[in-house]
This record gives sequence, C-alpha cells and structure tokens, in this order.
Amino acid sequence: MILAAPVARIGHTTLKAVAALGRVTIFAVQTVRHILTPPYYALEFWHAVIAIGWLSLPVVGMTAVFTGAALALQIYAGSGRFGAEAVVPQIVAIGMTRELGPVLGSLMVAARVASSIAAEIGTMKVTEQIDALVTLSTNPMKYLTAPRVLAATLTVPVLVAVGDTIGIMGGYLVGTTRLGFNEVAYLKNTFQFLEFWDVGSGLVKGAVFGFLIALMGCFYGMNSGRGAQGVGAAVKAAVVAASVLILAANYLLTEAFFAS
Repeated sequence: MILAAPVARIGHTTLKAVAALGRVTIFAVQTVRHILTPPYYALEFWHAVIAIGWLSLPVVGMTAVFTGAALALQIYAGSGRFGAEAVVPQIVAIGMTRELGPVLGSLMVAARVASSIAAEIGTMKVTEQIDALVTLSTNPMKYLTAPRVLAATLTVPVLVAVGDTIGIMGGYLVGTTRLGFNEVAYLKNTFQFLEFWDVGSGLVKGAVFGFLIALMGCFYGMNSGRGAQGVGAAVKAAVVAASVLILAANYLLTEAFFAS
C-alpha cells in the first residue's frame, strides 16, 4: 500500500506521455497528408517563407559567426597541447557543417519561429478565428499548419547552408587575424577537407529540424488553452518541445549517418 501511490503516479505520467506522443504523431501524419493534397494556399506559404526564412537570417548569421570564431579559438587552444594546431581549419569546417551549424541554427530558429507560430495560432483559437475558418468551410490545418510546416522544412536547410558558410568564415577571420594562419592555406585546407556528405548531412538535418519546429508551433497553438495564460503556456511548451526534439533527432540522424 505504501508503494501504491508512487507507482500510480509513475503509471499516470507514463500514460500521459504516451498519449501526448500519439497525439503529436497523428497531428504530424495529418499535416503531411494536407501538404501533399490540394487545395494549396500559396499566399500563406510565401508569407511563412518570409517570416521563417528571410527574417531569421540575422539571428542565424550572428549565431554562426560567433560560433565559428569561438570554435576556432577552442580548437587551437586544445590542439596546441598535442602540437596539432594546423588542423583548426578542417575541424572548424566539419564541426560547423555536421553539427554546430544545423543544431545551433535550428535552436535559434525554434526560439523565434516555434514561439511565434504557437502565439499566432493560439491567439486565433482564443479569439475564435479558427472557428470562423471552419464556418467558412476552410480546414484550419490545411490553411494554417500545412503552409508553415512546408515553409520551415524548405527554408531551414537554406538557413543552415548560410549559417555554415558564415560560421566557417568566422573561424577564418579568427584564424587569420588572431592565430597567425595564412589566408590562402586556411581556405585551401578547409575546402580540400570537406566532403559532400559533410554538408549534405547538415542540410538533411536542417529539413528535419525545420519540420519539427513548425510542427510543434502549430500543434501547441492548435491545442492551446483559453485566455492569455493558455497562449503563454502553449508558447513555452512549443519552444521546449521543439528544442528537445531537435537535440534528440540530431543524435538519431548522426547515428544513422556516421555510425560505423
């Protein structure tokens, strides 16, 4: 009897987690179905491309340049213990393209985009605009969710590619101005070392992360509670869920791509 209450709480929590996972999975499947089937709302899609892609460029670029610069300093300091300072360009390049570019860029996009989507759709739910869409025979998921998820899936890899480039250039600037590397040799070592799949794997990760970011924003926005507190809770849950899923998906994708 003494252990009954803790076991019951564990069981209740487990059931809630499984139920939440099921709801998210069903929501994801429905979203993909709406993306692949007409009608399509091109104007909503392009608005989402601008909001998610173009307006996220500054924050992704700033994150990438400082990440690349700090990475160059850290690698130089660490490799100096083994007399291997010459590997700085190669490690900065592979670190940015495989891991830091996709993950940090996507986390910054998640903080900006998942919160924005959840707040927007949650507010629409509170003000009964979603009910108005249903009254007008418009499927809310097709009109609100599908364009945003598709836009994020397509634009986040572009942001990752831009972030990779800026991050490598951040390492280049630090390497040539602070660490004494030759400009031509630094760039030569960078491009000779990189392989196609180093960059390609990061872009695939970006597409998956973009899908998860927009999906979480839409899911929690659609399921937000009433009032300001409900919308605030939805925004917080969307950002947390998107961030955790990005990190979990990053491990799974890295395991699939690079585990021998």
